[in-house]
Amino acid sequence: MKELHQIIQAYQNSVEISKKTALATVVKVDGSAYRRPGARMLVTEDGDLTGAISGGCLEGDALRKAQSVIFQQKSMVVTYDTTDEDDQKFGVGLGCNGIIQVLIEPILAGDQNNPIELLKKALADRKTSLLVTVFSLKKSREEQIGTKLLFKDDLEIGNAMDFNNELRQAIQQESMDFIERGVNQIKHYPDFDDLFVFYEVIKAPLRLLLFGAGNDTIPLAKMAHLLGWELWLIDGRKNHANGSRFPSADKILVGPADEVILNLEWDEHTVALLMTHNFEYEAVVLSRLIQHPLPYIGILGPKKKSMKLLERLENQGMQPNSENIYGPMGLDIGAEGSEEIALSILAEIKAVLSRKSIMHLRDKSGPIHDEFR
Repeated sequence: MKELHQIIQAYQNSVEISKKTALATVVKVDGSAYRRPGARMLVTEDGDLTGAISGGCLEGDALRKAQSVIFQQKSMVVTYDTTDEDDQKFGVGLGCNGIIQVLIEPILAGDQNNPIELLKKALADRKTSLLVTVFSLKKSREEQIGTKLLFKDDLEIGNAMDFNNELRQAIQQESMDFIERGVNQIKHYPDFDDLFVFYEVIKAPLRLLLFGAGNDTIPLAKMAHLLGWELWLIDGRKNHANGSRFPSADKILVGPADEVILNLEWDEHTVALLMTHNFEYEAVVLSRLIQHPLPYIGILGPKKKSMKLLERLENQGMQPNSENIYGPMGLDIGAEGSEEIALSILAEIKAVLSRKSIMHLRDKSGPIHDEFR
């Protein structure tokens, strides 16, 4: 998500100085690759890069092809086949053992529905949307339909007239299902000129409600910012919760628990961490948090503390859902010190939201990333 915002900003900067650009997007992967479909890289006519489509091995070749796309103003699909052990013949030395399909599109600044503008509209608020990209592998060097449609709030935004009418109807029928399932999909339509469609779900960035502005939360706030998460800092102490200590916070709320809790906003992409070291403050906060279906509520401290908090709520007639409450929070990685503890907490949040069990990648059979189905 952070990368998308960086690409959008770089595009806006290029438009201001009339610099032409192209967008390279990974649209299909078979086998292993460093990045998955949806990874993007913006290329300017003079070779500036923002974003990445690999671990650094594809970018050089993709840059040259993107500059050709800018010059010709014609999109194309580029195939990088690294299943051959002699991948040096591509001049990139990938060693990933996969086939990566990259769509490169010229970005027309005057088109209000070009791929970057559609991404901007998708990220304009916290509502989930679906971006549709159509490409052909059989005619990879020919002009591609490309990134043309965005479905959001029951609206269809984009250049739908570029589609075969029957394909457009098929896409419309699929769109709501993919949004509800919340997962990216690639579908092959052999009856529609052998086209592929990449259905990409664009979700809101993760919002982290961080209760606690002590010194131990500063590393966590910095790491959350690096991940591109939206950080709301909440605490009762004005001399702790301020912009000089937490410059990366998107919002800072200071006040008693029963007051600040009324000014919070949450949705399905919101998690909360209780790190105030103040039992009474957190008891009030938790009593409100459990009324909302947050996917993750973390409590810092020993298990005994979490049990006492839940017991108090039960004595008040509440029935907290222990499935989404993690206390003590964090993965068991032997963390010591605030930086390592922050790492264990953020890793657990990512695992929970991705619905992943904890395991070593070396013990996983098959590719590192899940295959699209």
